[in-house]
Amino acid sequence: MEEISYEDFAKLEIKIGTIKEVDIVEDADKLLRLTIDVGDEKPRQIVSGIREFFEDPQDLVGKQCPFLVNLKTRNIRGLDSQGMILAIGGEDTFSLLHPSKEVPAGIKIN
Repeated sequence: MEEISYEDFAKLEIKIGTIKEVDIVEDADKLLRLTIDVGDEKPRQIVSGIREFFEDPQDLVGKQCPFLVNLKTRNIRGLDSQGMILAIGGEDTFSLLHPSKEVPAGIKIN
């Protein structure tokens, strides 16, 4: 495992976001397009490969999760992804992280 400096870690901006909309990305088995509120003026779009873990992706609407929001925008299957959802994952395990109670969208994780 490569270690990073505290200064590098401090550059990461992680905020709690509320998932407002979920759409299946056509012709992509694993991708969902999430519209999230992270306290910005406009909602953000996140494209994530988590589709296989949800029988009904609409169950994600209203969930609060941590998002890396200062990741450089990346085009995935023609869609701009403006960050990354943070989750627990491994070969046989997947789970979303979430606060133990509802918090304001956009609150920073320190």
